[in-house]
Amino acid sequence: MTTLFDPLQIGDIALANRVVMAPLTRDRAAAGRVPTALNATYYEQRADPVTGAGLIISEGTQVGPLGQGYLDTPGIYSPEQVAGWKLVTDAVHRKGGKIVAQIWHVGRISHTSLLPAGEAPVSSTAKIADAKTFTPTGFDPVSAPRALTTAEVPAVIAQFRQAARNAVDAGFDGIEVHGANGYLVEQFLRDSVNDRTDQYGGSIENRARFLIELMTAVCAEIGPGRVGLRLSPVTPANDIGQDSNPTALFTHVVKELSKLRFAFIHIVEGSTGGARDFAPFDYDALRKLWSGAWIVNNGYTRDMALQAVASGRADAVAFGKFFISNPDLTRRLREDRELAPLNPQTMYGGGAEGYTDYPALPA
Repeated sequence: MTTLFDPLQIGDIALANRVVMAPLTRDRAAAGRVPTALNATYYEQRADPVTGAGLIISEGTQVGPLGQGYLDTPGIYSPEQVAGWKLVTDAVHRKGGKIVAQIWHVGRISHTSLLPAGEAPVSSTAKIADAKTFTPTGFDPVSAPRALTTAEVPAVIAQFRQAARNAVDAGFDGIEVHGANGYLVEQFLRDSVNDRTDQYGGSIENRARFLIELMTAVCAEIGPGRVGLRLSPVTPANDIGQDSNPTALFTHVVKELSKLRFAFIHIVEGSTGGARDFAPFDYDALRKLWSGAWIVNNGYTRDMALQAVASGRADAVAFGKFFISNPDLTRRLREDRELAPLNPQTMYGGGAEGYTDYPALPA
């Protein structure tokens, strides 16, 4: 019987175990949205292939200046950012770990104070979200977006393509496209937000076009064996709202994307960080449409994770907050040890406190 602690091959990436560190925004990049040695230490602490993650998925890293939605999140579009990420990937690889970069664009979940002067957030729509984001003055309501013109869409896809190339140049083992949690990709996918009348709006086929073109571009750039995608079919995160027919939408998406044969899909079940039964959705039926690795996420306990892999429901299980306070999470899960609690006051921003000072179990 396959277990959570067995090796796994996902595309071109060989994992020592099936415990995945989910992407976690921590808001600790330096000036210029550049990763630092402190970030490298944080990831290195969680990279041991015996005690830590079989695969680390980095925090979301924006593909361009308009992709930023939170204070001090890193980018992957400048030479300085690529060099900063090289510190991280070198540290992870020295430990024997594997890491992919989550590349994202927040779309309308942003604030003008985080963007180049005079710029508004961009989205599939001009409708403002009922949401807040982390700015220099605290948590503030997001700014009104403008809808991307049809002619601007290819340039955004090109940013994702370049970000994938930059990630490989920075030493990452691959990338995960952030297609979840109400950010730009979902702002195109869901008819609750997408009110376009061009070839990127209206029908399911049109609303899925942005994601399919994007995934085709990144697979062509770095090879499908190093590419993954995060999806969240029913989450209400960031005021995304429910699609009128999420089953039909995501069935079409996965069927079309299966033609690309990329490495993995990372699926958020239910409401991100909340109720797993938030809205009805048949994740198992969706999984049957996909031939690559299937990583599940959201609210998994040790017992649930063991069962998901043993039963074949999933190939791997991603844990988020548990990895913040337990750098040796895989060891604790394997030995059924107590998990250290998280300090919520140090999750976003700051320095080493609540970031690199969570201890591992004694040897």
